[in-house]
Amino acid sequence: MKNRTAPLPVSDGIKPSYLVLPHDKQFYGLPLLHFLCIRFPFVGEAGWRARLNSGFVVGQNGAPLSEHTLFAAGETVWYYRETSRDSEPHIPFDEKILHIDKHLIVVDKPHFLPVIPSGRFLRETLLTRLRLNPALQHLDTEAISPVHRLDKDTAGVMLFSHNPESRRDYQMMFQNKETVCKTYEALAPYRAGLQLPAKIQSRLVRGEKFFLSQESEGEANAFTTVELIETNGGTARYRLFPHTGKKHQLRIHMMKLGIPILNDPLYPTVSEAGAEDYEKPLKLLAKKIEFTDPISGETRCFESLQQL
Repeated sequence: MKNRTAPLPVSDGIKPSYLVLPHDKQFYGLPLLHFLCIRFPFVGEAGWRARLNSGFVVGQNGAPLSEHTLFAAGETVWYYRETSRDSEPHIPFDEKILHIDKHLIVVDKPHFLPVIPSGRFLRETLLTRLRLNPALQHLDTEAISPVHRLDKDTAGVMLFSHNPESRRDYQMMFQNKETVCKTYEALAPYRAGLQLPAKIQSRLVRGEKFFLSQESEGEANAFTTVELIETNGGTARYRLFPHTGKKHQLRIHMMKLGIPILNDPLYPTVSEAGAEDYEKPLKLLAKKIEFTDPISGETRCFESLQQL
């Protein structure tokens, strides 16, 4: 395996991306610019000319590439993803750091904020904000990385690693579900006659749209327990325990019970991207994480300060 050490530094809290050029004969002998315009057509030829001549698109050895560089199959190209500052939405909610130790950063994530750069979001992500946070500059901010996942629509407690030597221990901890207990809270319609607590199981697979999941026939791979906390008219507050970590598992299982989570922009109906209503966050909160620390062996518990 080739060395993937980045020849470009973290810039403004964002790590460079890389692309391994494919062994595709249709590009042999042609300019790299031609391949990039086909691979990333949304950037446009003028955009790629400007980037290639900026000095910030480089090869594995760190040497800048240009619009005259030839396509070289198997080579690694490093570059910075870009979005227009005008086109990237500002998320008007702040994260809160709950805990820092020599291995972990525990964060209370707000609704709407993506965890890592993707799609329309590059700077307005939790990871980029943490790398730029003044309170964390005594750490190796380049090494900050999420230990587990949380949807951008979901708020709540989340763990990040900043120590590469112990990161794998915490990542493996989340793969062993017996050592981690996640507790969520949700607001959803109240259904009289629904027997709770309920244990829901189903098989979840990738949906027809890449950003969705859907139920499928076959052996169950997603398991959730749902409890009723309290009712308030036609709405109720529920406590959810995911025993597996499939994408959008809680949202789909609540919908399966006939009580879809309030303000869900994806289930059962997909809202248009960019149509977020900051007055109506998804009523789902990652309230608490309890686990056996893989380093110390201690039982640890972190809880969100937010309320639905």
